[in-house]
Amino acid sequence: MMQVRFDGSFDDWRDRARGLLQTGVAPHQVEWLGKGELGGLFGESVAPEPIKPRPPIRIPRPLLVELESAARFRTADRWSLLYRILWRVAKGDRTARLVGDADGSELHTRIKAVRREAHHMHAFLRFSPTDRGSASDYVAWFEPAHDILISAAPHFAERMGLHSWMIATPDDAVLWDGQVMHYANPCPPTWRELAQTAQDPGSELWKTYYESTFNPARLNRDVLQTNLPVRFWKNLPEGPLIPQLMSRARAGAQRDGQAERVATRPGKRIERPGQA
Repeated sequence: MMQVRFDGSFDDWRDRARGLLQTGVAPHQVEWLGKGELGGLFGESVAPEPIKPRPPIRIPRPLLVELESAARFRTADRWSLLYRILWRVAKGDRTARLVGDADGSELHTRIKAVRREAHHMHAFLRFSPTDRGSASDYVAWFEPAHDILISAAPHFAERMGLHSWMIATPDDAVLWDGQVMHYANPCPPTWRELAQTAQDPGSELWKTYYESTFNPARLNRDVLQTNLPVRFWKNLPEGPLIPQLMSRARAGAQRDGQAERVATRPGKRIERPGQA
């Protein structure tokens, strides 16, 4: 078994994979070792030497896009699957990219999961303003299930105008200075501390609004937890309220809806037609 060490990035993996294809190293002969990963006891950490010149291998651009997306899916065999698909396509087996194929099905399942996690980040990340002169205007803490930060962050640059902001995760971080995106891996401790301790002065107002508009009569727990997974609640201002509101619904508020709240508010009388 050949152990191939690389820096854990898709770009470095792609360069190493091209070299392996050129030398004819089959997928079952390779153990991929990213940054900080330990290999098996019987692996040999060597770089392959080309036996003889071979014609360049042409890889379809759409396949590289798919592989790069799937590479963000966190799992132990992510690089092995990508190389196996790359190997098969390079050998003329285009079915490796199709959902009807075992490898192709897994590839598209991972791409779908990565896209969904990027959507979660866009929907559930909450920025907090900072009052430190040397810090970004806004900071946020997010805990993604996959390595989507660097690909999902430009979404916020397009929407935050010239404001500077920073997003920190347990693994990496990005900082937008208003013009350029800066990426850090691992996440600097000072960025982590700032993102996790930032306080939004408007959070109490938001929680009041959220609670007042929550309608227990329309609560569907399964749909709520599918669209807003529980793992995100702890980092949302309204997160601590959700279990309380769900419990209140189970205790009878779901039957009555918002009637009690509405009944306590003043309103005006509307006369029926023909009524004096």
